Amino acid sequence: MFGYVRAVPAALSPEDRQRYEGLYCGLCRALGQRYGWTARMTLNYDFVFLALLLAPPEEEGTVCIRCPAKPWVKKTCWQAGEALALAADESIILTWWKLRDEIRDGGLFRRLVSRLACLPLRRHYRRASAFRPAFDALVQGCLEELHEMETQRLPSLDRPADTFARILQGAAAELEPAARGSAAGQILYHVGRWIYLTDAFDDLEEDQARGNYNPLLLRYGPQVQKEPEALRETLHVSLGLADTAYALLDWGAWESLLGHILRTGLPVVEEAVFSGTWKQRNKTRKDNTPPPALPGGEGG
Repeated sequence: MFGYVRAVPAALSPEDRQRYEGLYCGLCRALGQRYGWTARMTLNYDFVFLALLLAPPEEEGTVCIRCPAKPWVKKTCWQAGEALALAADESIILTWWKLRDEIRDGGLFRRLVSRLACLPLRRHYRRASAFRPAFDALVQGCLEELHEMETQRLPSLDRPADTFARILQGAAAELEPAARGSAAGQILYHVGRWIYLTDAFDDLEEDQARGNYNPLLLRYGPQVQKEPEALRETLHVSLGLADTAYALLDWGAWESLLGHILRTGLPVVEEAVFSGTWKQRNKTRKDNTPPPALPGGEGG
């Protein structure tokens, strides 16, 4: 995953900020319990959003534990039971296939890093795929479709974005009741489409320099970087449809946090990507100065 789906902590209420941090720590704990310490390294904010959608509407209990990364710090973790187990399993599967895709299609350095990352993850992936074989097959199949489009250098936005979006939509296939699973799947589909196209814009310069497949370059040409209005309209439609699916159900204790991510967090990240501050914020700085804050108040 790409790390684009996140909240703006400074804009959260104290209660939602506690829920967000607690869910992050809860998913980290679930990964450690099911797969061991090394699995915790796969955690990112996209997977926390997945856990948020899979969590039951009523809040479950919390537990206070010491953070494995900072043993002197105590953290409050949400215990969402099967929801966090499902999110943990799917996180491992998604991370594994992203690494395998980078080994096949990435540059020399990225292929080397991905191969090294796969070594400790291999046994975790085998366990997760045994738990969730249908989701594993879906991810593998969709990535094969994407690889075929890349090989053909398909000048389409909809087809590759749809294929990637179906991967995320499938993450809610086991969710009950069916109405909740359908709504969560629709949110994941449209957010997945938004992620794919946002990432394609974020990678424009690198892909153009290296000759990598990028549907935006093939569809619009390099001028899309200076004239992104049509692309941004497409992204706004995707977020609007995700918001429509969100409005279909009562999300209980998680409703305001989920609404915040969809209506504030994603637009803030999108603006940072299109303004160029996202890359500046996330790159490693040799002088160790703090990265610029995102619009809306989130610092580094």
